[in-house]
Amino acid sequence: MNAKDIRIVFMGTPEFAVPSLKALVEGGYNVVGVVTMPDKPAGRGMRLQESDVKSAAKELGISTILQPEKLRDEAFLEALRALQPDLGIVIAFRMLPEVVWAMPRFGTFNLHASLLPEYRGAAPINWAIINGDKESGNTTFLLNHEIDKGAIIGQQRTPIGDEECVGELYDRLMVMGAELVVESVEKIASGNIEPIEQPQEDTNLRPAPKIFKDMCEVDWSKNGREIVNFVRGLSPYPAAWSILQRGEEELSVKIFKAHFEEKEHSAEVGTIFTDNKTYIKVACADGVVAIEELQVAGKKRMAVRDLLLGYQMQNAKFRMQNAKCKIEN
Repeated sequence: MNAKDIRIVFMGTPEFAVPSLKALVEGGYNVVGVVTMPDKPAGRGMRLQESDVKSAAKELGISTILQPEKLRDEAFLEALRALQPDLGIVIAFRMLPEVVWAMPRFGTFNLHASLLPEYRGAAPINWAIINGDKESGNTTFLLNHEIDKGAIIGQQRTPIGDEECVGELYDRLMVMGAELVVESVEKIASGNIEPIEQPQEDTNLRPAPKIFKDMCEVDWSKNGREIVNFVRGLSPYPAAWSILQRGEEELSVKIFKAHFEEKEHSAEVGTIFTDNKTYIKVACADGVVAIEELQVAGKKRMAVRDLLLGYQMQNAKFRMQNAKCKIEN
């Protein structure tokens, strides 16, 4: 079958899905409809804001855009059936009920930003960097009843740079993913694919659970390279943070960039070393973490040198992480 004759329904919401949608439409593939989240109020004026996918779909001239509140709603299902989909493609959307993912005759496949079966879950790019991995990638797989456990159609791999942060890797995987999505459509159209089944239960596989703010506090008692990977894996969003204690004052500080230096010291972890001009270094288990970019509450993100022009660090330190905030990797 000609891949460009396949009737595709595309499902997604955020920016990560947009390059794939554009690659399909601009490549001449038959995207007959888009499914995305309903418009949400946002900003000070609480004006309704479209999803990135909806905005892109309108720009690309896609006439059918469905925005169901509930994916089992009969009116939505009827509208989806009317599109007579041959194939569903899902990228960064919601968990689909079987009545949706099984509707297209070729099924539905998902683009996931990890090398499955590793990093099943909501935050695969973050966790790959937090764990110090040297390689990442994308996977396309057919949806089934289990989250991120369907048979694999294709994969692409890429090295993770030693200083690369999650924002940078996200951008690269987003662009790369569009190529894999198109390749997967072509494979399905050819009829010659043999999807590879994933192991369903393996306790050695690393998960990628959703990351919440209280999980992002830095634990200065860890080794320096672990802390730097933690910062990289959360930069620029949601951002690693710590509480700066200066006398009676306590301020939340976000840390966006740092590097590790092996250095012997007898200071308590969290102790700050600084010349109040050019550097801020924090004692950790096996040396110091030199902070390069940060944001003190009430100020903008800036380089350490710029912060120290107007903010002094005498007798300051970062507190020990609250026990309830610790992450076990």
